[in-house]
Amino acid sequence: MTDVVRLDAVSKVYGKGQGAVAALREVTVGIPRGSFTAVMGPSGSGKSTFLHCAAGLDVPSSGSVQLGGTALDGMNETRLTELRRQRIGFVFQAFNLVSSLTVLENITLPLRLAAADIDRTWLAEIVSRVGLEGRTGHRPAQLSGGQQQRVAIARALVTRPEVVFGDEPTGALDTMTARDVLTLLREVVDGMGQTVVMVTHDPVAASYADTVLYLADGRIVDSMTTPTSEKVAERMTRLGAWV
Repeated sequence: MTDVVRLDAVSKVYGKGQGAVAALREVTVGIPRGSFTAVMGPSGSGKSTFLHCAAGLDVPSSGSVQLGGTALDGMNETRLTELRRQRIGFVFQAFNLVSSLTVLENITLPLRLAAADIDRTWLAEIVSRVGLEGRTGHRPAQLSGGQQQRVAIARALVTRPEVVFGDEPTGALDTMTARDVLTLLREVVDGMGQTVVMVTHDPVAASYADTVLYLADGRIVDSMTTPTSEKVAERMTRLGAWV
């Protein structure tokens, strides 16, 4: 499999002089197309900075990031915004839905912001896959938390992005609802060939991924394939003792 996201020697330093903090240190990693990757680590390990740099939300202090072979280095904010809108999907812990819009209007919002045509066949497939048939006329306040996150996932998929980034996407959900959403993300990878990169602190959530990357002190210190929640929890316990 080819890498859809590639980081080469990426470092990110916040502040200057004695107050400088290195959030990422020389991180090199590739995310294969059509894979589900979880990123874990103790608080302050650099997880969110990793996601922000990989997704073009933040600019590395040094090193390079590529998305589908396109180098993000040197892009101004306008070009980065266009790239994110067209080629990246986002799912956050807070659902970030517009309360005055219907489910359908929330899902298609990225296309309308980009003045792009709506592919009705693709839209119908997404609505079906995320299980929102019969709910498209509702507003967010009329939905459960799990249904709202399904709307957010559909919105992330509607532009046919090269990769979907999730920042604690199940963090605000109860256990059973979280598992439904994780199952949906797994199906998005297996059934649609989508690439998902998810930052999480939850070993159960990480067990749905193909690969878990472990960050500590701004570096990738380990990776795990075919994870189980028990193996992930045990590894996190040891990792927490190191830092």
